[in-house]
Amino acid sequence: MSDAADEAFRRHYEAVYRFVRSRAGRHDAEEITQDVFVAAVVALGEARVESPPPLQWLYTVARRRLVDSARRQRMSVPAATDQPGAESQHLYAPRLGESLARAVARLPKGQREVVLLKLLEGYTLAEIAARLGTSEAACKMRLHRALAQLRARLAEEGLDP
Repeated sequence: MSDAADEAFRRHYEAVYRFVRSRAGRHDAEEITQDVFVAAVVALGEARVESPPPLQWLYTVARRRLVDSARRQRMSVPAATDQPGAESQHLYAPRLGESLARAVARLPKGQREVVLLKLLEGYTLAEIAARLGTSEAACKMRLHRALAQLRARLAEEGLDP
């Protein structure tokens, strides 16, 4: 291992490992982090540089390895789970998104506006009230009722949030 690669390993291993671990399981994080530093050794061997790679470069390599790992896992996920009636986790998110979009579209206009402004735009209830020309209490009630309807509609489709 070159001096630059050795220095990069000593200086950045913990930071890269934490970065990867926050996005992958422990076992996967160890493997992916090792792959990142193998890539660093290969790149440094080819480039013949004397300084260690910057942390940002290592993060970029780590992101790419995480994407590769996710793709491999998606390709190996079975179409159905062992539990009767349960759907695969990889099908849950898209189905939830589609169902949620339909449920939000079916809300009354006032409730839909409050939900979108609060949850998607991040406005406070006071800001929403001023924007819609109503009271904060009315916005709070619309939000409460809308969320109850959304939960009920998702439950009807078997998608308990």
